[in-house]
Amino acid sequence: MNKLKIVLNGLIKENPTFVLMLGMCPTLGTTTSMLNGLGMGLATTFVLICSNTVISALKNVIPDSVRIPAFIVLIASFVTVLELCMKAYTPALYASLGLFIPLIVVNCIVLGRAESFAAKNGVFDSMLDGLGIGLGFTMGLGILGAVRELLGAGTLLGMRIFPEDYGMLVFVLAPGAFIALGLIIAFINSRKSKA
Repeated sequence: MNKLKIVLNGLIKENPTFVLMLGMCPTLGTTTSMLNGLGMGLATTFVLICSNTVISALKNVIPDSVRIPAFIVLIASFVTVLELCMKAYTPALYASLGLFIPLIVVNCIVLGRAESFAAKNGVFDSMLDGLGIGLGFTMGLGILGAVRELLGAGTLLGMRIFPEDYGMLVFVLAPGAFIALGLIIAFINSRKSKA
């Protein structure tokens, strides 16, 4: 399989947020700002790359009877490393993402890619798949976070774009996540139908 195609697959054709609709809990819960969305996406990308690489390398060693529990233990190990590093080096981002960092362990994107791709392909291809799917997830969360932050607070990455009076509070709250995601997916689907 073409190496670039593996990466682009996660960005476009199998984008976890806008196409596969996976990982909706962190998607809707952490995207109150663009920075939070990008932070969560990059954290998940790190776990995807590391877990896909190690699972692919160990796929012939792990018995089928304990395959899923072994995958979860490996994923949890990388999430623990990520969590400790975030606590040490990015405490503000860690505090804003809170409980969603440990929940990466049970994110269906990570386990799904381990099962559907890493367990069946080579190490380098699995690493590229983790990169592509992770960047697609990061892009999705970044776009959703940007829309919610811009419409809800009138800022983008903390910089004031619109006067404070023009912000629509609903977009910063939980219902705004559903509304913004629905609007973005409707826009993407309308563009696909015209192509």
